[in-house]
Formats: sequence, structure tokens, C-alpha cells
Amino acid sequence: MQLKSFLDATPVRQVIGPLDRQVENIAYDSRRVQRHTMFVALRGEKTDGHQFIGQAIDKGASVIVAEREQKDPRVTCLVVENTRTALADFSATLYGHPARKLKLAAVTGTNGKTTTTFLIKHICENAGLRCGIVGTVRYEIGERVLPAIRTTPESLDLQELLAQIASAGCKAAAMEVSSHALAQDRTRGLEWDVAVFTNLTQDHLDFHGTMDNYFEAKAKLFTALATQKRKRKPFAIVNIDDRYGRQLLDKIDKRVAVVTYGMGTGADFRASNYRGEFSGTCYQLDAHGKSYLVRLPLIGRFNVGNSVAALAAANALGINLRNAVLSLAKAPQVPGRLELVPARRQFQVFVDYAHTPDALGNVLKTLRELEPQRLIAVFGCGGDRDRQKRPLMAEMADRLADYSIITSDNPRKEDPNAIISEIEKGFRSNRYEKIVDRTQAIDRAVALARPRNIVLIAGKGHETYQEFGDYTIPFDDIQVARRAIEDHPVEFSS
Repeated sequence: MQLKSFLDATPVRQVIGPLDRQVENIAYDSRRVQRHTMFVALRGEKTDGHQFIGQAIDKGASVIVAEREQKDPRVTCLVVENTRTALADFSATLYGHPARKLKLAAVTGTNGKTTTTFLIKHICENAGLRCGIVGTVRYEIGERVLPAIRTTPESLDLQELLAQIASAGCKAAAMEVSSHALAQDRTRGLEWDVAVFTNLTQDHLDFHGTMDNYFEAKAKLFTALATQKRKRKPFAIVNIDDRYGRQLLDKIDKRVAVVTYGMGTGADFRASNYRGEFSGTCYQLDAHGKSYLVRLPLIGRFNVGNSVAALAAANALGINLRNAVLSLAKAPQVPGRLELVPARRQFQVFVDYAHTPDALGNVLKTLRELEPQRLIAVFGCGGDRDRQKRPLMAEMADRLADYSIITSDNPRKEDPNAIISEIEKGFRSNRYEKIVDRTQAIDRAVALARPRNIVLIAGKGHETYQEFGDYTIPFDDIQVARRAIEDHPVEFSS
């Protein structure tokens, strides 16, 4: 493409150099620059892309997009107010605005995003609407499955993924949208058919600073719905059991169709008469003046909320509600979300991604409803992340588990012992122990388990690695738990 083809995509303050430059690709990492690349200099939390402009030019960049003048006869410089918004706009242009070819469902919130998007995809595909996924666990592009690099990719990578999803024959995509992505305009320019708000609880305060800032970042997804021009009236699906969900309603423009969900009497999609057991959950759904019996092979009251959100979202996408309800009976297990570790034992071991106080509390409450004789929790907290939640995680475990083992999560560049010490401050009882090595902690929990006990391994869920200072090692809670169970003596019923 010629450079001039990009100029209408975003406001440009100044053009330095000729417009007849060829642009074959875009990069925000100078290491990926090649001949005829448009290099966009992003300001990050730790590095500033402007420092690598020289390297990009040396590697063959034809265009530089920056927030200050760059004069070099080898390139044309576009000076913009904000390179992040420019990257989003230019990326959409490069890939031909693929989102316009798809029905798009966004899911945001602290907890429940992954399960809700998986359920939306399942309902859509059961109805014959081929659906891709972009989220925390993986990216699904037709028959292809790619490991997820981050929950919501950078705008350039996201546009490429959406282009691949459309090219694979998908007509829809369900996407987890993180608060970081919203704050950094990674989803700028995407027009949503449906946006779902699940809940908001403490997390990511290392990035946002305050809960108010965190909420405002999430709210951007919904306040922008009214400015969409190319798609029909969008839907906002909002959990009104959550106090931030109720606050969000006041921010949504009247040009947006609002559908509320929850377990309260005022919800448009209301769940009631919840019953849970090991094999799954059933509940009554009231919506559009009709009642439905919903059977779901996932356990937990919070999964009732996730499934109602998915039903409301799929219905907004045009899928018959009765058919959507029936399809949930065969919903898939979501990787790392209360995933039962297969074992021929008289105790159960579950792995879950719960890494916030609220998520850990919800999972422990769900497992407590299964009436185990003893509930053992293994958990830690990630390094270089929100430190305020560490003692709160311990408070939740202390209140809802019978015994806890504090261990390492992804310590990153922090001392694992220091993280564990901060977690430990939240315990009031002495019903816990500390084991830094996560493998040993899981082994210990399984060794402690007796018939009719439940072990919960929380924090990493679907992840297949563990992050340390300057290196990463393979680590899969499911596989480690399986090995621990195999090494554990088999008990026999009397």
C-alpha cells in the first residue's frame, strides 16, 4: 500500500518527507522491522519506542510514526498526538477493517471473562454461527488454536487475528477485553454488536492505581458504544448483582440497548432456583416473559452468572434463546476454570485460575457447597503485580478453607519468600503452612487429602509455565497434580 492510503485513518499533525513511500507491514517492535515497514514508536511503561527509531530506519523502515519530529531522508515521518491510537487506526487500515466482516462480542470484568467467551462461542457454533475466540487461554481461528500471548493483544496483533478469523470462514468472534487494553486503546476502532460487563473486584491496582480508575477503564468499552456508526444498535449486557454494574448503567447512552442480568428480581435475564452438584449445575432462567430450565456441566454459582451473560449475549447476536439454552447442556470444560483433575481416588482435586480475593472466595464457596469433609487450598500471588490483594487472598482462604498451603505463583522479579510473607499477614488462624516450591506444595496437599476431601490449586489455571526473574520454566498445575495423585497411595473403601 502507498503511504497516502493511510493518511485519512488518523489525525496527523505533521508529515515530514514524501508521500509515495511503500508500506507493506507495520511494526511497533524494532526487531520486527524489515524493508517497507511502518514503524510506530510506542511509549510503554518501561521503554519508549522513540529510542529505537534509529534501529528501525537502519533495518529498512520506510515510514516512522512518532510523537515528535524525526528528520531522516531515508524515511517519511508522521507526527501524531498519540502513537497508540495511531497504531490502532493504521493497523485496521492495513488489514482492511476485518471487524466489519464479523459479529463481535466483547466481555470485560475482573472475573468470568474466559468462561463467558467460551460459552458464547459454544452457543454460536451450535447455532451454525462459526465463531473465533480471542482471550486469556488461547486464540481460536477456525480450526487453528494458538496460545494466547496476552488477554487482549496489541492493536496491530489484534487486527491481524481478526483478519485471520474472518479469512477462516468465521462470521463472529468472542473477545475478552482487559482493562489494560481499554486504557491503552488496543481495541480502538472496533465496533461491537454486544459488550458484556461481568463484575469488578480488586485487581490490577499496580496499573490503575485506584478502583475508580479501574472502573473508568472498563466503562470506556460501554461509553464508546453510542459513537458506533457502521453497525446496528449495539447491546450492553450488564450484571446488576454487581455494584459497579449498577453504576455502569448510568454511563450508558440511550442509543445503546441495555440488557441486565443477575439473580435479583429486577434483572431482564434472571437466574433462580440454583442447584449445584459435582456433575454440574441447573437453574431457572426467566427472560422475555418465559421460563427455561438451564442445565450446565459446570459447577458454581458464579458460572450461573457467566452462563446467563453468555445466553443474553448470544440472544443479542440473533440466536434463538431456547436453542441457546438447550446447547448449554453440552458446553465444554473451560481450561483451568474449576477443572477437575482426572483421578481414581476418593478425593477430588480442582485447578482454577482464581488469582483475586473475590475469585478465590467464589471458588472456595462453590467447593464448600459440595460438602467435603475437608477443603484444602493451595495458592500464592504473582510478583510485580498488585501487592494490596495479597493479605486479602489469605483472609479469604482463612475464612473458607479448612487448611491452606501458601506457595509461589509467578514470582517474576520478586523474592518468592517476600511475597509469601505478605500473603501470610492476612491469616488469623494457624491453619496453614508455607512451601515456596509449587510442585512440593501440590504434592503436600495431595498427600494430606483423605476420602471426601477436596483440594483446590488456585492462581495459574490454564497456564503451562512459571515466571521467574529472567527466565520461565514449563509448569502445568494439572500435570503436576496428576503426578502427585499417581504417587499418592490408593485408598480403599471399607
